[in-house]
Amino acid sequence: MKKINVIITGATGMIGESVLDQCLKHEQIGQVLIINRRPSGFQHPKLKELVLPDLAEVTTIKEELKAYDACFFCIGISSIGMDEEKYTRLTYTLTMNFARVLAEANPAMTFCYISGAGTDSTEKGRTMWARVKGKTENDLMKLGFKHVYNFRPAALIPYLEIKPNQTYQSVKYLKWLLILLRPLFPNNILKLSDFAIAMINSSLVGYPKQILEAKDIKALALYRTE
Repeated sequence: MKKINVIITGATGMIGESVLDQCLKHEQIGQVLIINRRPSGFQHPKLKELVLPDLAEVTTIKEELKAYDACFFCIGISSIGMDEEKYTRLTYTLTMNFARVLAEANPAMTFCYISGAGTDSTEKGRTMWARVKGKTENDLMKLGFKHVYNFRPAALIPYLEIKPNQTYQSVKYLKWLLILLRPLFPNNILKLSDFAIAMINSSLVGYPKQILEAKDIKALALYRTE
């Protein structure tokens, strides 16, 4: 059975923690390296953690990134209340700085980026966050990784407890509404566990598209790698 070793950034966030949970359960995931700004408190035989308070200093751990097959980049922030300069710095600049170092360390790696439904690939639309995410996607695909997959989920139903320090606190109150609406929008409202499985599957078996909309994510989540 093929096994891969993976890196997860942002493993303490709502999405990152779910991706970590599914990776630790998955038989085809070997070692998992999580990179966080502060200690996570997670423990598992598969798990290794590196604490990096400033992700801009990723070059200091470059040598430790070479033994991995995929990176699940799960760091994200809401654009609410932010101007374009700050949002660009915390979204585009942070992601690209990290990804460039990773591509230099191991170009044979698969890089999975969490974008969002409505992302603007033209980089010219009216919506600020969509332009920034679009530029991030476009430039990631130019870095020379073996594969880059940009995931654009619409709505995700969490299954783990949402902690007070995690982004998207509103999802905690919308969870039951999303569950009720899911039968009406089965291709747009996805379980977060399925989303995580889709990311894992993209690294195990690949996907014909580099940009995965909600329906693509759903299809990939259903793929059985055994």
